[in-house]
Order: sequence, then structure tokens, then C-alpha cells
Amino acid sequence: MIKLYDLAGIDPNIRFSLYCWRTKMSLAHKDLKFETIPWRFTEKERISQTGQGKVPVLLDGDSFVYDSFDIAVYLDKTYADRPPLMLGHGAKAAAVFMRAWCDTQLLASLCELVIKDVHSSLTEQDQAYFRETREQRFGKSLEELCNNRPGALKRVKQTLMPVEQTLSVNEYIGGQSPNFTDFILFGSLMWAHVICTDPPLDSETKVSVWFNSLLDMYGGLGRQAPTVRDQR
Repeated sequence: MIKLYDLAGIDPNIRFSLYCWRTKMSLAHKDLKFETIPWRFTEKERISQTGQGKVPVLLDGDSFVYDSFDIAVYLDKTYADRPPLMLGHGAKAAAVFMRAWCDTQLLASLCELVIKDVHSSLTEQDQAYFRETREQRFGKSLEELCNNRPGALKRVKQTLMPVEQTLSVNEYIGGQSPNFTDFILFGSLMWAHVICTDPPLDSETKVSVWFNSLLDMYGGLGRQAPTVRDQR
């Protein structure tokens, strides 16, 4: 069975990585059975075979594949008889753009809502690593980064406007059915959905309708995922 190293917090059932969610949805779309292995930020030696220190990492037989985009390409090539994630050059080009947009524009606004909740959900060892690396990346403390929730919510909503407009004419970003482009964005929003004590999506938007549709797909893979709010 395919194995997936999947980022976890102090509670091994809380799986919040946006990149791992992109891969889990891809595997489900392909109808491939897989087992997730909880992994934490400071357990880099467990994936040392890949020569890098981040998840998702896919173990398929003797093959290690990392990076959610490269995993999607691998799955399409290796399991070409199953539903495609990126059918043709156009779909792949759209996925490349969505990845860049999510990982820069959307991530920048979501970080102001998510980062402190991520830190609170980690083991003590991971907290120290996370704080040091993120504060170095952003040039400010986690508290300073997350000190204006109303402003951050407004920025997230503004950033999602192109998606809102796209979903006004298409049921999915990929068209009539979801593809990897949908899963890229879904993973980013699933990050906030799982780890935030107060998720940012407005229930009245088309993005929210689309997100909830994907939560229910593939046997409710996303819907059934434990969140920090379940711990209350």
C-alpha cells in the first residue's frame, strides 16, 4: 500500500499541512489506497532518504517522491489508467499558475490568521523550531504577525475574489469536475479549516460552497478530518 508522511501536531490526528492535503486529495481522486504516517517538523531524519526535510513524502513500493506537485505528476504517469489530475498541457499550466498564486498571494494573507494556531498545536520541540524559522522568514514575532484579525480576514476575502468570479461560471476551478488545480487551492484553505480556532471562510460565498463540496468528496475525506475545534 502507498504510504504518505503527513504533518501532524501534538495530537497525531490533527493533520493540517496544505501540501499534504493536496496530495491526499490527489490520491483519493485516483482512487488509490494509502496509509498516512504522522510526521513532525523536527523528525527530518525519518525522511532523510529524500535528501530534504519537508512533507508530503510518498512511498510507493521502493519509490520515494516528495513535493505535492511532483507527486501529482508521478501519480498521473504511474497510474495513467485512473482519473487524471492534470489532463493535457493546459491543465498542467493552470496548476502551475494556481500553485504560484496560492503559495504567494493567498498564503501571505492566510498566514496572518493561521500561524499562531499552528504554533499552539505543536509539540514543545516543534514549537521552538517553528517559531525560530517563521520569525526569521517574516522578520517579526508570531504575535506581531497575527495582531490584526479583521484586517487579515479582509485581505483573505480580497485575495479570493478571482476564485469567487471563476466559480460564478464554473462549478469547479478545473471545469465540470475537480482536478489538481482545485486540490491546490483546497489544500491551502484546508490548512485554515483544520488548524484555526475560528476558520476564515464566509459561508455565503461561492468559494465556501465549492470548499464544502470538496470536503464531502471521496467518502468525506476532508469532512471527516479532525480539527482543533473538535478538541474543545
